[in-house]
Amino acid sequence: GLGARDTLRLEAGMNLYGQDMDEEVSPWEANLGWTIALDAGRDFIGRNALEQQQAAGVGRVMIGLVMDDKGVLRHGQRVATPLGDGEILSGSFAPTLGKSIAFARVPVGAHAGLQVDIRGRLVPVRVVKYPFVRDGRSQLEA
Repeated sequence: GLGARDTLRLEAGMNLYGQDMDEEVSPWEANLGWTIALDAGRDFIGRNALEQQQAAGVGRVMIGLVMDDKGVLRHGQRVATPLGDGEILSGSFAPTLGKSIAFARVPVGAHAGLQVDIRGRLVPVRVVKYPFVRDGRSQLEA
C-alpha cells in the first residue's frame, strides 16, 4: 500500500511532507514557490521571512533526476555535482518508465555532470523536469 502510493506520487511529481519538505525547508527550496501568494495587502504569518528569502535567493533547490543505467535511486544517497554535494530526497524505480527516478536537493545551478553515489560507485544521472508521468504517459524527453 504505502510503496504503491510512494511510487505513484513520485511519478506524479508530488512532494511528501517529512521526506521532501518539512519545517526546515522553505517553499523556494522545495520547488513550491508557486503555492505562495505574495500579493499586496495579503498578510500571513511568515510572509516577511519568505519575502526576505525570495529576495536573497536560496542556496539549494529541489530537482528531478532520472538514471538511465541499471539500479535504483534511494533516499539519502549523495548526489555529486560540480557545485557541491546534494542528496536524494525520494527515489524509486518507476514502473511506468522502466527507469529509476528521484527528487534531489542540490546547490542552485547544478544542472549538468551530476552523479549519484550508489554503494561507493558514482553513477551518472540527468536532470529532468517533473512530473515524470502524466496521464499514464512518460514526460521524459529522450
